[in-house]
Amino acid sequence: MRRIRPLFAMIVLCFSSRLSAAQDGFPANWFNMVSTTQAEQPHWITPLATTTPRLEQEFRYDLQWQTHNSGVTTDNYGVSKGLEIIPAKNFEVILAVPPYIVNNPDSKDGFGDWQFLVKYRIAAGSEEHGNYILTAFFQMSFPTGQYKQGASSYIITPTLAYGKGFKDFDVQGTLGISMPTGNENTIGRNLSWNNTFQYRVLKKLWPETEVNFTHYYQGSHAGNTSVYLTPGIVLGRFHVWNRVGFTVGGGFQIAATSFHPTNHIPIFSVRVPF
Repeated sequence: MRRIRPLFAMIVLCFSSRLSAAQDGFPANWFNMVSTTQAEQPHWITPLATTTPRLEQEFRYDLQWQTHNSGVTTDNYGVSKGLEIIPAKNFEVILAVPPYIVNNPDSKDGFGDWQFLVKYRIAAGSEEHGNYILTAFFQMSFPTGQYKQGASSYIITPTLAYGKGFKDFDVQGTLGISMPTGNENTIGRNLSWNNTFQYRVLKKLWPETEVNFTHYYQGSHAGNTSVYLTPGIVLGRFHVWNRVGFTVGGGFQIAATSFHPTNHIPIFSVRVPF
């Protein structure tokens, strides 16, 4: 019995040492890198429609309910959001979950295209060091949609994103062009310019207005321009446990031009940053 006790103590000590080493190993180093990376940029909230130039680490799930001019309504569950990871300093990768599309009436429902997006942060300064950010995006969409729920070819979308803050007010924007690798006359090339104007109230409330501009080259909408205004509000980030937080938001996209492929679009967004 006396021999067993020292042996048991040695096993416990060895296990504790390995556990401590694991805690101080890759996961801890990775999260430290993420925290350092995010500390070097502004701490604004992610907008509803505009992709933020900030590097985020979270899981995001959105919902949209679209009404088309033809009278068909489309429920979009997921809206090509998903897992956002910071794998290395100045980089972020977004692995989208294919959205599930429900069409009403008289059309088959199914999953849309799968997408991924890579961000590279070119320059940034926190609120104490300029309160700005400049980021380059590379996005690619794969034609995996069911029952024509997506595009018929791969689409590449290079984008430049930017942001500037002034105390509790900030502007975040993106400028990009979608370039199909085939079927251009059907899919078209779209120039998108989005800008979000936010103001922080009581630390956790972020009312915002977004201006979403799209000009269509080629395709069925060639030569047309659409502009949507999206007033909304985002609440967060609320602390849940350790690094885990919770953010929720909603808005209403309103057509501001005579040409608009869809009418008003309610938006609901849930994020779990970590």
